[in-house]
Amino acid sequence: MENTNKHTTWESLPDILTAQHISEFLGISRRRVYELFKVHVEYGGIPNYEIGLSKRVDKADLKQWIIKKKEEKRRN
Repeated sequence: MENTNKHTTWESLPDILTAQHISEFLGISRRRVYELFKVHVEYGGIPNYEIGLSKRVDKADLKQWIIKKKEEKRRN
């Protein structure tokens, strides 16, 4: 059975996010999210941490990352 609960609004996101949550919210592939996890934060990567083999992101960190990306876009 396919999960139909798409996270398309900020309020629908849980406090701790998976790559799937971020993918649905940003409208990008999970593969791209994992690529951004591998990039150092200083170079535009999404801040994340590991729990076992799983990657997780705090919702507040994603919000700051989005704000930073918007600011970078305005400067360029």
